[in-house]
Amino acid sequence: MLDVLSLVITLIWIAGTCVRIYRQARFYQIEEYMSGRYLRWLFAKRDRWLPTRPNAAALIGSVFAFLSEAPESVFPAIIGIVAALIAVIPPGEGEIKKKFRATDRAKRMLGAAFVVMALVMLLIFAGLVSAISNVEFRGIALTLAGLLVFLCAPLFLIAGNLLMTPVEAFFRRQFINRAQRVLERVNPTVIGVTGSYGKTTTKTYIAHILNGRYHAYPTPKSYNTLMGVCIAINNDIANDQRVEYFIAEMGAYVPGEIQRIAELTHPTISVVIEVGPQHLERFGSLENVAIAKYEIIKALPPDGVGVFNWDNPYVRQMIERGYPATRLTVSKTVDPANPPPNPPRFVASEINETLDNLIFRVTDLETGASEVFVTSVIGEHNVTNILLATAVAVHEGMSLKEIAGRVRGLQPAESRLTRQVDANGVTVINDAYSANPVGVIGSLKVLALHQTGKRLLITPGMVELGSLMEQENRKLGEIAAQHATDVILVGAQQTEPIKAGLLSAGFPADRLRVVETLAEAVNWYQSNLKAGDTVLFLNDLPDTYSA
Repeated sequence: MLDVLSLVITLIWIAGTCVRIYRQARFYQIEEYMSGRYLRWLFAKRDRWLPTRPNAAALIGSVFAFLSEAPESVFPAIIGIVAALIAVIPPGEGEIKKKFRATDRAKRMLGAAFVVMALVMLLIFAGLVSAISNVEFRGIALTLAGLLVFLCAPLFLIAGNLLMTPVEAFFRRQFINRAQRVLERVNPTVIGVTGSYGKTTTKTYIAHILNGRYHAYPTPKSYNTLMGVCIAINNDIANDQRVEYFIAEMGAYVPGEIQRIAELTHPTISVVIEVGPQHLERFGSLENVAIAKYEIIKALPPDGVGVFNWDNPYVRQMIERGYPATRLTVSKTVDPANPPPNPPRFVASEINETLDNLIFRVTDLETGASEVFVTSVIGEHNVTNILLATAVAVHEGMSLKEIAGRVRGLQPAESRLTRQVDANGVTVINDAYSANPVGVIGSLKVLALHQTGKRLLITPGMVELGSLMEQENRKLGEIAAQHATDVILVGAQQTEPIKAGLLSAGFPADRLRVVETLAEAVNWYQSNLKAGDTVLFLNDLPDTYSA
């Protein structure tokens, strides 16, 4: 009977640890299965790796079992069962923005983690049962061993991932080879797009404009990793032999990632949008970011085409390297009537933004052609994205007039400065996908265009900017003070620089609120804003920042 109760204690800890492993897998997945990044997140807060309730339950249960007056009875084991149940009951997960995706890889990893953990716990059980005859001490030992295994759940998760590495490498190679065969069969012109920000928007614009004459397919959503690009190829291009242009978004967290995507896709046209501090904490310096982004240019054949944002100083340095021979450049800052030496080819001027339209003139300084572009897409930073798409389309044979017609039908990418009016008449501007030092200025200018009521900014600030994060977030606060009438900051710790910037710029303290969750901010806006008011959602942090 006592051995059965000991086994019950062990099984409870196994079940609870499985739940903990599964919950931790969501954060491991958000960190892209990179163990170093995941462990840095895990150990950043004590309650992530050493939660209070399981420790308290196990320790208190052990004390009660030790003080039991009937050590040879089932009472110590019963205490161990109760303590284990209290310890492993999972707490509420709170606000979940990104659910765990049960991909085949994730399932294999979890299966391996569960098996390793269960074997360890069962070996501990067998060892303790054979080594400790005193029921009281055995129950205490099992409880403490169960707690230790429970706390090690993140390590079992990493172990499961490591054990599956050879298996994943095999499947990965097969998947890449399949994508290579698809591209060889369909043989589309590949356009690579990269930049610290603006990749998804520019990619979408290129595809929309080219589809006025050709059949173009862009990688969906924000698929910009090697596997993401392979998914797009294997799932979509494989079933559509008509694709003439494949626009591949290429992202990078470390040097070499863009090179690997380019080795798969072999772009003949490459677009570089911006080099900025996005993900700077991973690259270490802007120079390293520029090196990583330049991989997309190095991958071009000598007769390929490089398309560059002349306004970015780091991108301008790429232009000056002289490769490839055909380099198309764009600018929204150069005066077409007074261009500098070696000017950019496509220039935007007379830029005017209203609540309904973004209007500007595009001039091809090489041919002298000029057209007025009108689009319902908002945000002045989108002028650069449209110019880059224009350069690609002109090179592929479309006229400025034809392109201007396509630009009228542009739509913003998902969660990137989209607008709608809710049931209460409040204008909601959704720019929650990501925030960067360039985009936030354009977003706040759009907010300022709304003059009929309150202008509420809801933001958790910008992240992954490395050593520039505090400085850039303080600037965000200073700029927001000029454009918003009310501000809600989500997360007290990471938004402290924004708060400092707001107050230093003279923003009224009574119009500033700090909350801990996005749900609190939404509740406040829904309760306090009325018809004619506007709210801008600027950025939305992943769950690793709120957990």
